[in-house]
Amino acid sequence: MRRLLLCMTALATLAAQIAQTEPAEAQEMQCLTPQERAVFDIQALRSEVMVLATGCSDDAAYNAFIERYRPELMANERAIDAWFKQHFGRGAQTAHDSFVTDLANAHSDAGSKLGSEFCPRNGMIFQEVMALQRSSELPAFAAGQDLMPASINVCSEVPERGRTRKIADRK
Repeated sequence: MRRLLLCMTALATLAAQIAQTEPAEAQEMQCLTPQERAVFDIQALRSEVMVLATGCSDDAAYNAFIERYRPELMANERAIDAWFKQHFGRGAQTAHDSFVTDLANAHSDAGSKLGSEFCPRNGMIFQEVMALQRSSELPAFAAGQDLMPASINVCSEVPERGRTRKIADRK
């Protein structure tokens, strides 16, 4: 079993490396640097495990995940806050809250579509993430999970820089 988990982790790492070598136009969120994309991938992983914990009544696994990766998750939260502040200014908190809500709703909707298969099919993610040898492996693991729903594209929501409305445009 341990060998299987290690192989799956290695495959996830390889998939993440392959995804990072794709041309920018092939990636769905082109406005993100690879480092920013890693931040969003970790947020998507966090959302997925939260939805799993809630939907599958597995609070213990979720709490273990949060405890083990607390420093990385806190640093990730600071990074995502900074990204929203940089791109949305005063509207950062609203945009960030909407993103987190949309992400959780998308994961929950996907789970609802799977019905009774949701927990058995997706529940292994807890064992896989907890089997990582080092917390530094978390970004590659998250990237390899492909948890960012196609319905969510933060790039399409980013306001254009330098765009101001003229008084005449307010009619």
